[in-house]
Amino acid sequence: MPIPFPFDFKNPDYNQVFEWRMERLQRIRANPETLPALRAFYRSNPAQFIIDWGMTTDPRNLDFGLPVSIPFLLFPKQEEWIHWIMDRRKNMENGITEKSREMGLSWTSIGLACTLCLFNKEMVIGFGSRKEEYVDSTGSPKALFWKARKFVEMLPLEFRGSWSDKKHAPYMRVEFPDSGSVITGEAGDNIGRGDRTTMYFVDESAFLPRPMLIEASLSQTTRCRIDLSSVHGMSNPFAQKRHGGKIPVFTFHWRSDPRKDDEWYRKECEKLDNPVVVAQELDLNYNASAEGVLIPSDWVQAAVDAHIKLGIQPTGKRQGAMDVADEGKDKNAFSTRHGFLLENVREWSGVGSDIYQSVEKVFGYCEEDRLEEFRFDEDGLGAGVRGDARAINEQRKAARRPLIMATPFRGSGGVFDPDAEAVRGDNGQAARLNKDFFARAKPQSWWHLRKLFQNTYRAVVEGMPYNPDEIISISSKMENKDKLIIELSQSTYSINGVGKIDVDKQPDGTKSPNLADAVMINYAPMNSALNIWELLGRQA
Repeated sequence: MPIPFPFDFKNPDYNQVFEWRMERLQRIRANPETLPALRAFYRSNPAQFIIDWGMTTDPRNLDFGLPVSIPFLLFPKQEEWIHWIMDRRKNMENGITEKSREMGLSWTSIGLACTLCLFNKEMVIGFGSRKEEYVDSTGSPKALFWKARKFVEMLPLEFRGSWSDKKHAPYMRVEFPDSGSVITGEAGDNIGRGDRTTMYFVDESAFLPRPMLIEASLSQTTRCRIDLSSVHGMSNPFAQKRHGGKIPVFTFHWRSDPRKDDEWYRKECEKLDNPVVVAQELDLNYNASAEGVLIPSDWVQAAVDAHIKLGIQPTGKRQGAMDVADEGKDKNAFSTRHGFLLENVREWSGVGSDIYQSVEKVFGYCEEDRLEEFRFDEDGLGAGVRGDARAINEQRKAARRPLIMATPFRGSGGVFDPDAEAVRGDNGQAARLNKDFFARAKPQSWWHLRKLFQNTYRAVVEGMPYNPDEIISISSKMENKDKLIIELSQSTYSINGVGKIDVDKQPDGTKSPNLADAVMINYAPMNSALNIWELLGRQA
């Protein structure tokens, strides 16, 4: 545990942290021979150094009676991000970080860079942004290098060493005399034109005015380029690389910040007063400005822990759903639900394994989640799941283990319940039936999922009456929650030439939303009583 006592990020007790640090510092000063080993430890554990000794500043603290300069205690997602960056550095590969606004990532990246330069010999770390004032401005706290100078300046002498602000922090440069390392800065179209670097951070990459001028130069500058940005639509290289599937992606969603909650989100929405800006800068929705977003991001946000907000408990069937990867770079996904409650989503790569191994994995998830049935996408590669599931169940039967029912979902097939009303008749207008409103089962199922989210939004936000069987709640405990939330708002819809709903789950430049697909299949309005084993038995 990084901090040896509970810490409430919403109501911080910094006195306790200062006392903890002072006690440790006194022990170090009483035993200076421990410093070399401690420095060696921090060389490969920069997140722990920041937690132990880092400081940050926030002038807004004055409004709450808190000090402006405070201990830099990383919250879990920030610590996870630093470990992720270290993996990119170790593997000498690039990385993409998409983030909501005000996640503290500027301070975190600067704290990481300073820590690495303090304890590693002759390291060069670069920072670039679209405007010079964002990189360095000696009098502006928003500038990255102002943060770097402040971070080093506030460290104990034992770790700061011979560093001096006046000697070692000229414009666009922070030097570390005891290690020979340096942090350099660049701006505008000059990003990447400087020295070779160990690692390079591109700040707000989606907003670069001429990004293609920078692509070639940075490719020669470093083997580890980290792009950080909030969302700015799909028409930029950052978004295209993020959805290209070739570069590792880290998602920094506001729900991962322990200081923020639904009340914070509500106030931010009121302050921004623009649904597109909210969807992009808070909810990481790349298609926020696109027409016909199927499930608006505010509906998805309202569904997070909706059962807790509404004070209800899930009832009904427990089942899973598998979305099979379409190609090597794609991923398999599996969702678990209990009635209206989406309990978990998982994903894994299909590279290096066949469909049979993935089906075995799904059977394991079913046992772990206490499921007796799962659905699977039978279109495309999913056709093989049928036979594999039957073979696995034969083995389970021989071992006297309970069978797990596998039910096929065919999105390319005909609509479910074709003669039921999709749109009720009103004011003399005739009702529209499912067969008149949808061309296939897949758009019908996506539309059904949309209605569940809409019902949930109306119940949670607008206080309207609701049927618990016609809402959806997303558990905040699931590991892949942030990625799922983004994927759920990716799809768009349109009306085709004959007036039927069509859904585009993969708008231009985006990746297939595997997690969201697994959720859609799980909540599809199909006959869940269908038993594939009975069908196969009758066909035999």
